[in-house]
Amino acid sequence: MAKSRYADATKAARRAAMSAHKVTAAANAGNADASAQPTASAAAEPARDARRDELTHVDAKGEVRMVDVSDKAETHRIAIAEGTILMHPETQAMVLQDRAKKGDVLACARVAGIMAIKRTSDIIPMCHPLLITKSKCDIAPIAPAGTPAEDVPEGWAPARADGQVGFHVLVTAGVTGKTGIEMEALTGASAACLTIYDMCKAVDRFMVIEDVRLLEKMGGKSGHWVAQDLAAARGENA
Repeated sequence: MAKSRYADATKAARRAAMSAHKVTAAANAGNADASAQPTASAAAEPARDARRDELTHVDAKGEVRMVDVSDKAETHRIAIAEGTILMHPETQAMVLQDRAKKGDVLACARVAGIMAIKRTSDIIPMCHPLLITKSKCDIAPIAPAGTPAEDVPEGWAPARADGQVGFHVLVTAGVTGKTGIEMEALTGASAACLTIYDMCKAVDRFMVIEDVRLLEKMGGKSGHWVAQDLAAARGENA
């Protein structure tokens, strides 16, 4: 797959993810003063995002197994995942000013994210080893509370509605193969966040890792999938 397609997918995902976060934050803020009484719509369970009713990693006897992908066609596949680590503003400043005693926090976290993509099958038991063709880990500092969207510096994530700061991680993984690469993207995002925590825990043990999730996947039998809030931010159907 052409390099530009990976780059375009990553850039589009970051823009849409940030838009989705802002839409969600605005909705949450707007509902902050609403009545706490449950409604029929609130009580209704969301539609289950599933294509089948059986677990592919469990056989007829209820035992775990690695899925046989021998008969599947090789296709170009991309998965994009995100994660966020929140911290004290001084901790963020320490990282950005390269004052951490362990060294360059963000460079180390980017490498950790890429390494985790390549070693996912060593960590997640039923994942297939894959010949990775693309791995990228982008990390953006989250803008301070109250920063208008138009004033957010290039390369920064927009300010959160709750005012917390930290770093937003966006991982893109690609492969030409018979099985998906979603777990690799998710593992990469997780590892990058965990590495930031490890590098900074000496000064801030109140850091929180949250919102590690799959944003988008392309290729394979199931085709294109995108998170609902991401699709809404793009004006697409999920």
